[in-house]
Amino acid sequence: MSGVLSLGDPHSVLGAHPGPNGTVVVRAWRPEASGVRVLPDGGDALALTPAGEPGLFEGRVPGALPLRYRLEVAYPGGETYEIDDPYRFAPTVGELDLHLAGEGRHEHLYETLGAHVRELDGVAGTSFAVWAPAARAVSVVGTFNGWDGRLHPMRSMGSSGIWELFVPGVAQGSAYKYEIATQAGELRLKADPFAFAAQPAPGTDSVVHRPAHAWRDDAWMAARRSRPEVHREPISVYEVHLGSWRRDPGDPDRLLSYGELAEQLAAYCTDMGFTHVELMPVTEHPFDGSWGYQATGYFAPTSRYGAPDDFAQFVDTLHGAGVGVLLDWVPAHFPRDDWALARFDGSALYEHSDPRRGEHPDWGTLIFNTARNEVRNFLLASALFWPREFHVDGVR
Repeated sequence: MSGVLSLGDPHSVLGAHPGPNGTVVVRAWRPEASGVRVLPDGGDALALTPAGEPGLFEGRVPGALPLRYRLEVAYPGGETYEIDDPYRFAPTVGELDLHLAGEGRHEHLYETLGAHVRELDGVAGTSFAVWAPAARAVSVVGTFNGWDGRLHPMRSMGSSGIWELFVPGVAQGSAYKYEIATQAGELRLKADPFAFAAQPAPGTDSVVHRPAHAWRDDAWMAARRSRPEVHREPISVYEVHLGSWRRDPGDPDRLLSYGELAEQLAAYCTDMGFTHVELMPVTEHPFDGSWGYQATGYFAPTSRYGAPDDFAQFVDTLHGAGVGVLLDWVPAHFPRDDWALARFDGSALYEHSDPRRGEHPDWGTLIFNTARNEVRNFLLASALFWPREFHVDGVR
């Protein structure tokens, strides 16, 4: 592992820093590059010089902090690219977020951790944040950097165990994972526990997603808020597994989409007098045979039937027909898949370290260690996420 990659805080070396005599020292990290120039806003381009470690470049730019600039990166084959430097941006995770997460009281944790498309200092990109307290180093990798863990080492946010990085230019739909260097010297490639979307199986990558659905169920949501005793009203619930409820008669091997299912379920429930549907788990899961009860994506609707916005449309359609939506939600255990939650940072993080407490003998799965504040917070945030962000009417 290189010196820069092994740093808990690469921003302490990389980016723009105070220099002598009215200058700013800029250091850039571009492995395999043959040269780097810094392009200050309103100033002249300046060639950076190699700074000892291969891939590290340094130079002094006239000016003062904060310095707005881009980098021009050249490679031996003659290719040249102009990029924004990820290491010139302030952290996207605040002190209050860190405090609440450590206490297990951050009800909106999914708004901080995970991948979030945003704009910082006029630059569009995606902020990434992940909890991995036992990691030696963490990098974000994906389609945007050729899955090269050297390019985007993340910043440790101290004792919180959270790592973060804003990567300019990463947009909606980009596939990504975290490359985690463990204390034992292993490199583990992990999907994002807080991802809003995931690749269809057999793919296991997380996918950057920014919600774009325009909700039309204002009347339903207003009525729900105005009826605090709704749990006392009579209901009739129709439980359904979306993947096996109905198929296309002309193509029985094809799963129906969220849109097709919504129209048919709404009509069926209305005709039969059901007030609610209860969906067997639609949280993302790798194994079809589990029927969703071995989840790996606690904030991502399964991609089997469409994109997250398609699931939002599903709920919207049912609400429009006067049918509520309940979700089966599984906080008891999770599968052992190596790319998911199991031994996430090389340690027993989400699960118990003692197999007598941490392994489910019947299912062959792992059991959440809810003695940890952060694990309880993960599950609490997930339970609150679905009613808030997807307007579902309850979880079971």
